[in-house]
Amino acid sequence: MTAALIVAIVAAPTLAAIVSALIRMRHVGEYVNLIAALVCLVATLSLAATHDRPHEFLNGYVLVDAIGVWTLVCTALVYFLASVYAIGYMRLLVEERERLPQFYALFAAFAATMVCGPLMNNIGVYWIAIELTTLVSTFLVGFEKGQEAIEAAWKYIIVVSAGISLALLGTVLFYWAGSLVIGPTYDMTWGTLRHAAPRMNPALTQMAFLLVLVGYGTKAGLAPMHTWLPDAHSEGPAPVSAMLSGALLNTAMLGVARFLTVTDAASPSMLPRTVLVGFGAFSLFVAALFIVRQRGIKRLMAYSSVEHMGVLAMGFGFGGPLAIAAVLYHMLNHSLNKSLMFFGAGNVMRLFGTKEIDEIRGVWARFPVTGALWLAGAVAITGAPPFGLFLSEFTMMRAGLATPNAWAVIVLLVLLIVIFIGFLNHFRQMYFATSIPAAKADSDDDSGKDGQLRYTAAATLATQSAQPNLWMTLPMWLALLPVLILGLWWPQELWRFFEAVASDLGRSAP
Repeated sequence: MTAALIVAIVAAPTLAAIVSALIRMRHVGEYVNLIAALVCLVATLSLAATHDRPHEFLNGYVLVDAIGVWTLVCTALVYFLASVYAIGYMRLLVEERERLPQFYALFAAFAATMVCGPLMNNIGVYWIAIELTTLVSTFLVGFEKGQEAIEAAWKYIIVVSAGISLALLGTVLFYWAGSLVIGPTYDMTWGTLRHAAPRMNPALTQMAFLLVLVGYGTKAGLAPMHTWLPDAHSEGPAPVSAMLSGALLNTAMLGVARFLTVTDAASPSMLPRTVLVGFGAFSLFVAALFIVRQRGIKRLMAYSSVEHMGVLAMGFGFGGPLAIAAVLYHMLNHSLNKSLMFFGAGNVMRLFGTKEIDEIRGVWARFPVTGALWLAGAVAITGAPPFGLFLSEFTMMRAGLATPNAWAVIVLLVLLIVIFIGFLNHFRQMYFATSIPAAKADSDDDSGKDGQLRYTAAATLATQSAQPNLWMTLPMWLALLPVLILGLWWPQELWRFFEAVASDLGRSAP
């Protein structure tokens, strides 16, 4: 049963990519990709419901464990929601209509590479899977072929590949440390390394972990290695941005978490965890600075992703069953919530014809449904009650206070308050301000009056445009409702699943 589900999870998007590439018809690509996403989601949820203990397949190359299954659930949810949204959104790109079969082939291939990563049991093959996600998603980031999109794609592949090269060096050092204990030839599985770790050189494993942290941290968007993320999220189509933020970042963070368990088993030193917490705190600090001063819609969402990856890093650094439960809960809520935010940004951006926050006014009045959903998502993404991210962040703070890195809880609390104020201030302007800033009007036209007239004309055109269709609003509802429910009710079944994750990760507490 488990093997059949794994085959369905991987084969569905792979076949969709092949069919879309061979049958170059837009509607075929749309619906084949949507069916593949639905099959992938159902199979992943079935796998999570029936998972009881770790299983290995294909001579140990494939591993099905609790944390891997949880990452698959987050990925499959985002893939399905983004596939629904893409049908409505991509049809608006009239200039790219002839290339839509290519888009859906790449989109499904991107999903296929992401679901492979959490299943890889060999640390070298896991690195290959992560690198494949980069190669495929680069073409999606630059899909619209504008100058800024192409620049963002180049920046993405160069920065991330440089980081992944460091992760490869760290992987080699982990293998070397293991070879000094096991012998020159052995299976490079997570379990083999963890079993041999107590006899491995602590200094060598710590050095290897730091390289892996910087390498995979680059892919996960941790500061200061995050520089690719705002451009890539801003220039890619909205469904791609949702996949990058809600699914890809989790897949990279998974590698950091698994290598941390090996390092923990090799040495009782708190250095690796403290460094991980430090990267998380610095990511929150950078995100707060840029969120407060941000002027682009999707760049605002991108820096929010930097923030939440920092929260995940701090949670893994805190360690302990409670912190791990909070991390996994946060991972799910962020995946759903950030998908909602990019969908809303895509809707508003297309209707107003701009990415600039200063040029968007009266969102709620002109687009009631999209406006209400997007505003609720904005409140939720800042960690405000009664949504799921509040519950996960509060639980993480409780866990952090019981660790040697309790100082980070104060940093987390202060920066979350700053981000809450800065993020929602932008939405206050877009929803309730009635005119564009004078400085913006002057920069658009030497006359502030002319600039205001141009804004009024653009707003009128937006009002006359077609409202977002069902394809563009349904996934927003499907993302928001679970985030609200998970903020009011933490299912007991999830607690048991999180305990299984803590068990699979080995020594979870410092």
